[in-house]
Amino acid sequence: MEPLLYIADLEKQVMDDFHLGPINLKLEPGTITALIGNNGSGKSTLLKTIMNLVKPDHGNIKIDNMFVHGENENWKRLVAYQPQTIIGWDAFTGEMLKKLIAPLYPDWDEALFQKMVELFEVPLGKKFAKLSQGVQQKLNLALTIPRNAPLLILDEPTSFMDIPSKKLLIDLLVEWMESGNRSILIASHQIDDIKKLSDYLFVLHNGKMLGHFEKEELTSTYARYWLRDSLSDTRIPGEVTREDRMIISDNPMETEAYLEAKGIQWSNRSSLELDDIITILLNNKKM
Repeated sequence: MEPLLYIADLEKQVMDDFHLGPINLKLEPGTITALIGNNGSGKSTLLKTIMNLVKPDHGNIKIDNMFVHGENENWKRLVAYQPQTIIGWDAFTGEMLKKLIAPLYPDWDEALFQKMVELFEVPLGKKFAKLSQGVQQKLNLALTIPRNAPLLILDEPTSFMDIPSKKLLIDLLVEWMESGNRSILIASHQIDDIKKLSDYLFVLHNGKMLGHFEKEELTSTYARYWLRDSLSDTRIPGEVTREDRMIISDNPMETEAYLEAKGIQWSNRSSLELDDIITILLNNKKM
């Protein structure tokens, strides 16, 4: 199956002190990928580069096999992008914005737009500048998701939203994905969003790609052990961190084989929560 989004060897120098890449990424239809990283890791820069708002220094981006940075701009109708910050909407009401945006997308879903406006209680007659940050975000989403583009890109979509609204959005996105021919790339710091929505995690650290991981496989890869005996300073196979008699491993099979061979017993073993695994990855303790 052809990927909806294909990124190869992408690099971008941002001023003198930040370099993004090289980035390699493929997004298959029917999948949701969470883009995660530390503050300043380059998530928003990567999304802007995908949308041709920032020019790369090296590499290629294709959407549905069309080059993003070429002369053909037909790829734009295949993408719906919700940026973290909106510029230029302040003087418009929600109704005015809908009349401007909806005609640009042949598959615009008016019923979904009205449903989202009702669920999120968005006042369409109010100017954008007069709305709170949370309501601005809800209106932005209501103007993005109903475009029904195959590729949906969301940059921190729930950062200002209340808890009930976050749940409503997650339910809407799950329902929106049911056609199977769509893909979502979502940049988020919200661990609940990542847990509930994502199939894959694409991890950035200070502009560098740490990996593209299948979520369930990643969570099954890590284990925490509490050992009965004190340890020497020798590193145990699979070990990524230790504290006193507790170790965390990203290769339980190798770790347990070593412990058994050395006659070292453990009193307990547990899986790690996804946020603990992400913390380990972002702390760059094991790459």
